[in-house]
Formats: sequence, structure tokens, C-alpha cells
Amino acid sequence: MLSRAAASLYWMSRYMERAENMARILDVSYRMSLSASDEHSQRTQWEPALVVAGCELPFKDTGRKIEARNVIEFLALDASNMSSIRSSLWTARENARAMRTQITTEMWEALNATWLEMRSLDYAKIEAMGLRAFFDWVKERSHLFRGVGYGTMPRDAAYRFVRVGTFLERADSTARLLDVKYHVLLPTARDVGGAVDYYQWGALLRSVSAFQAYRRIYRDVIRPRRVAELLILRDDMPRSLRVSFGELTQLLDQLREMFQRDYLSARLADQMYNRLRFGRIDDVFEQGLHEFLTEVVNSNVALGKAIADDFGMTY
Repeated sequence: MLSRAAASLYWMSRYMERAENMARILDVSYRMSLSASDEHSQRTQWEPALVVAGCELPFKDTGRKIEARNVIEFLALDASNMSSIRSSLWTARENARAMRTQITTEMWEALNATWLEMRSLDYAKIEAMGLRAFFDWVKERSHLFRGVGYGTMPRDAAYRFVRVGTFLERADSTARLLDVKYHVLLPTARDVGGAVDYYQWGALLRSVSAFQAYRRIYRDVIRPRRVAELLILRDDMPRSLRVSFGELTQLLDQLREMFQRDYLSARLADQMYNRLRFGRIDDVFEQGLHEFLTEVVNSNVALGKAIADDFGMTY
């Protein structure tokens, strides 16, 4: 498969997943901001959204105040921010347009319709429809695109590059979301276990569609250690790190067999997957959750570069 085609498919799915993950970041920040009682508390809730999105410095360069409207506009609608929802959907569409012969008609129509609707939105329209309704719309369009692809694409190399992009981006997002709540938003001693702390952990679980799963699995109040276990080590949670790296390992092994090549990316994914597969949450907390999640994010970056090198992509 030509490296240009592989790169377009890979980045198409990464940016579509990124748009969904940005909606999840904004959703959890918005939910948490509802418990903020003053301007300082509002800043405390919205600044981490910029941190987790990797957009803290670009936003600072705009000179705008950190508050709900400014952060939402920057992360959702700003065309100059390449990680915004608008930019991510545009980039995904442009990559899909270049690969019309490699993806199905249904995938193109789903993505193109999403972009056409997205480009007509401004903050006033989003506010009128409701912020949470907008975040849900982005997530639903991502689900539609991913589901259509899963249901219509032949199981060839193109399909696997699409899935690799999805799971690498998802692993990165899950690690960043969990780290922001635990490290950046770590409450004071008097708040631990309190109503605000409980609400914030609940918001985090809802942002990754895991609130009901937590209740069903643990049948207990929300505890940080169990939330971390659910999103890091569980093999039955679709957005957990273990599941994402398990999928990456399988997909890269299949590409290695298809092309009869030994790829560094396959080995790196396998190393992280085995660590998650045989790890225990006690070991994670002994190392330090923030330190562990930082290591995962750095591993994702290294894996992304290895994929680009192995398959001749631009990173």
C-alpha cells in the first residue's frame, strides 16, 4: 500500500477521533464548571481543558481570558487552532476526500455531511442548541463514521490503518483526561471525598461513557483508585488503555504479516500492552499515577513516530 494512502487513512481516523475526544474534554470541563462558585473556580475548571488538549500556549498567545466562552470557542470553533473540533473535522474530511477510492461511499457521506453542518456553526448557534447537545452531536457523528467504517470496509490494509489511527488517538486522550482530573484538578485535603470531588470524578466517567459501567462493575461510591483501574487496566472497557493497546498490538501484527516486514511500532505497542495486561493498579499508584500517565503519553508519541517511520508517513 502506498505510504501516502496509508498516511491519509491513518490521519483521517486520528482527526475524527480527536474531534470526538475534544468534545469529551469540553464536556467534562463544562460539567465540572457547573460546581464552580466564583471566577477563580471557573478558571480552575477551564484551564485544564487547555492543558489536556495541548493548547495552553497557543491560547495564551491569543491574549484572551480563561473563561468558558473563550475556551470553548478556541477548542471547538477556532480555524487557526489545528486541534479544534472544526479543524479536526476539516482535516479528516480533506484526508477522506483524497482517499475516496479507499473508503466506502457511506463513510465519505457521513464525514462530508458532518463537516457541512459543522462549518455553519458559530458560538451563538452552539449556545442556542445547548453546549452539551453540541458535544453529544460531535460524539454521535464520530460514532456514526466509525460504525459505518466498521460495517462497510473490507478487512484489508486500508481498514487496519484506519483502526490504528483511532486507537492511538484514543489511548492518548484517555491518559490525558485521567491525568488532568487526578493531577491538575487534585482537590485540597478538605475536598477529598466531598461532594465536589465526587461530582468531578463522576463527570470524568461520563466524559468517557463509563459512568454506568463503573456502577455495574464496582457497585460502590466513586473512588479514584477504581476509576483509574477501570480506565487503565480493565479489558472490558472500550476506552481503557489496555483495550486500546491490545487493539493496536493486534492491528500492527496483522500489518506486519501482510507486508512481511519487522516493524518497530509493533514491538513498542506489544511492550506497552503487556505492561497493561499484567500490571496491577497498586503498582501504578506506587509509581505515581501522574508519572505513569506521563509515561503512557510519551510512549504514544514514540509509537506514533515509529508508525510514521515504519510506513513512510509524515508525522
